[in-house]
Amino acid sequence: MFQQEEYDVIVVGAGHAGCEAAAAAATLGSKVLLVTMNMNTIAQMSCNPAMGGVAKGQIVREVDALGGLSGIITDKTMIQFRMLNRSKGPAMWSPRAQSDRMRFAEEWRLALEQTPNVDFWQEAVTGLLVEDGVCVGVKTQLGIEYRAKSVVLTNGTFLNGLIHIGEKQFGGGRMAEKGSTGLTEQLLELGFEAGRMKTGTPPRVDGRSLDYSKMEEQPGDEVPGKFSYLDTPALPKQRPCYITYTNPEVHEILKEGFEKSPMFQGRIKGLGPRYCPSVEDKINRFADKDRHQIFVEPEGWSTVEVYVNGFSSSLPEDVQYRALRKIAGFENAKMFRPGYAIEYDFFPPTQLLPTLETKRVANLYFAGQINGTTGYEEAACQGLMAGINAHRKVHGEAPFVLSRSQAYIGVLIDDLVNKGTDEPYRMFTSRAEHRLLLRQDNADLRLTPLGYELGLASEERMQLVREKEQQTQAVAKILKSFGIEAADINGWLTEIGSAEISEKTRAVNLLRRPGVELPALAAALPGLALALAPYRPDALEQAEILVKYEAYLEKEHQQAARMQELENFIIQGRLDYQAMPALSHEAREKLLKIQPETLGQASRISGVSPADVSVLMVYLGR
Repeated sequence: MFQQEEYDVIVVGAGHAGCEAAAAAATLGSKVLLVTMNMNTIAQMSCNPAMGGVAKGQIVREVDALGGLSGIITDKTMIQFRMLNRSKGPAMWSPRAQSDRMRFAEEWRLALEQTPNVDFWQEAVTGLLVEDGVCVGVKTQLGIEYRAKSVVLTNGTFLNGLIHIGEKQFGGGRMAEKGSTGLTEQLLELGFEAGRMKTGTPPRVDGRSLDYSKMEEQPGDEVPGKFSYLDTPALPKQRPCYITYTNPEVHEILKEGFEKSPMFQGRIKGLGPRYCPSVEDKINRFADKDRHQIFVEPEGWSTVEVYVNGFSSSLPEDVQYRALRKIAGFENAKMFRPGYAIEYDFFPPTQLLPTLETKRVANLYFAGQINGTTGYEEAACQGLMAGINAHRKVHGEAPFVLSRSQAYIGVLIDDLVNKGTDEPYRMFTSRAEHRLLLRQDNADLRLTPLGYELGLASEERMQLVREKEQQTQAVAKILKSFGIEAADINGWLTEIGSAEISEKTRAVNLLRRPGVELPALAAALPGLALALAPYRPDALEQAEILVKYEAYLEKEHQQAARMQELENFIIQGRLDYQAMPALSHEAREKLLKIQPETLGQASRISGVSPADVSVLMVYLGR
C-alpha cells in the first residue's frame, strides 16, 4: 500500500470550495489531504477575475469573519475595489474586487502550503472507499487508496465535463484540462440522484489590441475598501475597467452562428445560469434590445490578457471572432481563446443534511458546483462549512449550522437542502428575508464570535470585534445625546434641501432624515466632529446604521425570533409522513424525501403549506 497514512479529512478538488474546506479543517486541527488533478491550478479563477458583487460580497465578508481565507487572499491580490449600490440602503451595499488572476491562485497555494496539517497529492480521484454505508477514503487513477475518517467532494465542473464550441465538443473540466470520470457512476450505484448543468465563459483577448478611447472608463472607488476585517494591506493604486456595448451589426453576425449553436440545436442538455446568460441567449431572449453591455476587465497588474464580461458564448470560434471585432474598441482585437460552454454532472442538494454531509453515505460531504451552485463565493462558503463539519464530526463534536437570520451562508445552504435547484443557484440579496440584519458591514459582529468559539477565528480577530462593538456603542450614545441648536445647523440644512429645525434637537433625529449622512453632518458641526474624532471609521459607520434604522432593525429581530421558534421544534428520527393523512399528498412526498430536522426546515420546503406545518405542529406536540 502506497503512503498508508490515514487522514481525518480528504478534500477532493482544489477550487474555491476545496481550498476553504482544506484550510478550515486543517486550522481546526484535522490532518488533511488535498487531492487535485493539477497543483498548478489551485484556486483557479475559471471564469471572471473578480470576487464579490451583490450578495456575493456579503458572503466573502462572512467567510472572512468566520476565519476563512478568501477575503484575505482577495485583499492581497486585488487590482480594483468598488462598493456597489452605495446609492441604496446599507442592506444592499456590496463589495466587489477585480483580482489579479495569477496572483490570486499563487497566494492561495502559498497560504495552503503554509497551513500546518495540509498534505497534497496531484492525481485524479476515480472512486470512493465506502464500507457499510460510511465513506472511509478515496481511490485514485493509479489505483492508490487513501483512507480517511471523512471525505469532502468539491469537483466543480469536472464530473464528466463536456466542452462545447459550435459543433465541436470534447471532454474537459476546463479548457485544456481533463474532466473527471468514475465518481458519478459510483455515486449513482450508491443510490444518489444526479443531473446535468451548464455554464459558460467568454473569449479572452489581448489588451494591447484594444482601443480604450472608444469605451467608458470604470474606475475603482476613490478610497478603496477591503474584504477582510483583519489589517490586510490597503490598495495604493488601481487599474480601471471599461464598458462598451454590442450593436445590431454584432447581433446579426452572431445570429449567423445560431444554426451551429450547441444550445439552440439541443446538443447541450444541462440548464445554464439564468442570471448570466450567453450573448447568443441574450440576443434571442431580448430581441427588442439593440445593444448589450460589455465589461472589459483586466486580468492582472502585468498581464495583457483581458476578460470580456458579458460576451459568454459557445458559438463557433470564427463567428465569435468576427462579432467581437464589430464592438466599439474591439475593431483590431486579437483573441487569446474563444468562449465555450461546459456541461457537467451535479447532485441535487436535497440529498444533503444542513451540514452538507450526504444522507445516503455517512462522512461524505459535497461542496460547491457539485451541489448545483454557481460562483466562486457560493463555492467558498460551502467549502468552509463542509470543512468545519467534517472536522467536527470526526472529532465527535456537534454540527455547525448557520440559520437564515445569522448569515447569507445560512440562507444559501438552507435553500439548497430544502428547496434544491434545477438551474445553477446564485445568491441574491432578495433571497434573504432578513437582509437588513445580514449586511456586509456587520458580518464580523455576527459571525466572528462563532468562528472564535469553533477555534477557526483568531484571538486577533476577536479582539478587533470587541473593540468595534465597544466603539459602536459609544458612538451611538454620543449621537443620541449630542444636542444641536437651530442656529448652528439651519444654514447647512437649507443648503442640502432639508427642512430647518425650530428648536434644539439631537444628532440622531437629523441622521434619520433622508439624505443626511454622518460624515457630512459632523463636518457641519465642529463640536460633533471633535466628539467623534477618537473613533474608528467602521465603528462610526456601524453606529450610524444602527441609529438610522433602529426601528426597522428591531422589527427584523422580532421576525427572526418568531422564525426561531419553529426551529426549536426538533423532529426526532425519521417520521412516517405517509401515515399522516391530514398532510397534503405533495407535502407527504417532499417531507419523506427531505426528512427535515426541525419544523422550521419543514416550513421552507417547496410544496409544504402553512396548513401542513400546522398539522405537523399538532403531531409533534403529541
